[in-house]
Amino acid sequence: MIGITQIRGRIVDVLRQTIFPGIISFSGGKIQAIHKAADGDNNDRELPFILPGFIDAHIHIESSMLVPSQFAILAVVHGTVATVSDPHEIANVCGIKGVEYMISDGKKVPFGFFFGAPSCVPATVFETAGAELNAADIEKLLQQDEIKYLSEMMNFPGVLMKDPEVMKKIAAAHKLNKPVDGHAPGLRGEQVQQYIDAGISTDHECFTKEEALDKLKRGMHILIREGSAAKNFEALIDLLNHYPEKIMFCSDDKHPDSLVEGHINQLCARAVDKGIDLFKILRAACINPVLHYKLEVGLLREGESADFILVKDLRGFEVLQTYIKGECVAEKGKSLIRLPGSDAGNDTVINHFSCTKKTINDFQLAEPEAALPVIEALNGQLITNKWMNGKVLSEPDIVNDILKIVVVNRYKDAPVAKAFIKNFGLKKGAIASSVAHDSHNIVAVGADDLSICNAVNMIIEHKGGVSLWSGDGEPGNIILPLPVGGLMSNEDGYQVAAQYAAIDKAAKALGSNLSAPYMTLSFMALLVIPHLKLSDKGLFDGDDFRLI
Repeated sequence: MIGITQIRGRIVDVLRQTIFPGIISFSGGKIQAIHKAADGDNNDRELPFILPGFIDAHIHIESSMLVPSQFAILAVVHGTVATVSDPHEIANVCGIKGVEYMISDGKKVPFGFFFGAPSCVPATVFETAGAELNAADIEKLLQQDEIKYLSEMMNFPGVLMKDPEVMKKIAAAHKLNKPVDGHAPGLRGEQVQQYIDAGISTDHECFTKEEALDKLKRGMHILIREGSAAKNFEALIDLLNHYPEKIMFCSDDKHPDSLVEGHINQLCARAVDKGIDLFKILRAACINPVLHYKLEVGLLREGESADFILVKDLRGFEVLQTYIKGECVAEKGKSLIRLPGSDAGNDTVINHFSCTKKTINDFQLAEPEAALPVIEALNGQLITNKWMNGKVLSEPDIVNDILKIVVVNRYKDAPVAKAFIKNFGLKKGAIASSVAHDSHNIVAVGADDLSICNAVNMIIEHKGGVSLWSGDGEPGNIILPLPVGGLMSNEDGYQVAAQYAAIDKAAKALGSNLSAPYMTLSFMALLVIPHLKLSDKGLFDGDDFRLI
């Protein structure tokens, strides 16, 4: 038949838990027929496996430092056909206009970007954000077809205390029959039950198996997160054996260099190596997000969208081809997506950046009257410890790996917040970033005030980016500009990934032994994750939920 494309392979029916040789016929972006091969036609062991495409069930596209269209170009190579995307970061900078920018840019490419309405902009009252979304704003967003859910409700104290504005946002999602994502790190027992009873159905913040199990038994869907900084796969993956219909895979935050290396396909391969049943793995990676969020993504069934991938085997999940709505968008490690009209970088950008350059005096700290707690960063985790040094500090203690951390308000000129942090390992210089969850002020860590000042000023000059200052010696002074909201680049994704890999390597050359120093840095101002963080307003106790 004219216009019909046919692909032959070993078809993986995840829902029926069968694998059979057959032919998929598709046209007009939809699967027209799936034919099982006749008996005796199963001799070719070289046939690829055909299965539904992978879905990242919770990610902030902004953390890839790429605009959605560039993110898609990299992701399809790994068999990702869709993401459940929370535009919380750009919303904290630019409000509704930021969300609209993400939707518009995502429509440039054949990829399933399914966005949520950011529930916590700003995330807390203890920081300065660039915008505010109230309950009326959220309801307007939720009424759009492109908005599939209410994004993670990070204000879990507000839920427990039944804050009227918080409850209005949740009610708006329920009225429109759209799910509500959760964010409840460490919440257990009666408190998490109260959180669930408010109508919140997922959580991606579990750090331990015990916490996740408590939530699973209470009916929650658990997203196993493996990003560039927070890595919970090893702690939680065994639960997939027992709760295959309640678990999904997600990245949450993934930097561009690690996206070049792989995506959800890597988690599938690791789960297979753990001996977990293949169909349970693929249910988490391909099926559960579609069912839970009601996504317009095909599940390899007749009459549905032709979204599927061809893989070499079901162990390493090497992706041979990726199809979205019947279009081959990646083949043999190469993306076939082309942006309309240009390769990259020609669109008008959106931003909110108004502070002016700083002087070294802005970063100097008068000696406090008493010892303050030190933030202890933890490799591979978003949580931090509250470390009582016992010493009164006014300057970094490089020998004991206690450096200065600062947060600079990027939306207006204001006093610089200053504190101390352990475990970054820098022996000299400083690193800084305007990617600083959740309000995305400028965060920097350094060994001396001059280096911190210079690293921060590079970012102010470019109105966003990640920077490194080492002075006159190696590895030099580097800036990766992020002109879109101070969060993303609209340049070629592979080039951005290479630039990021270089600055990450340079940070490690300064002494940092963190696996992802810039990703870790970006979470040091994230107040909704315990235990001790720094906002532009000061040192924040995440347990008591107050400024110290």
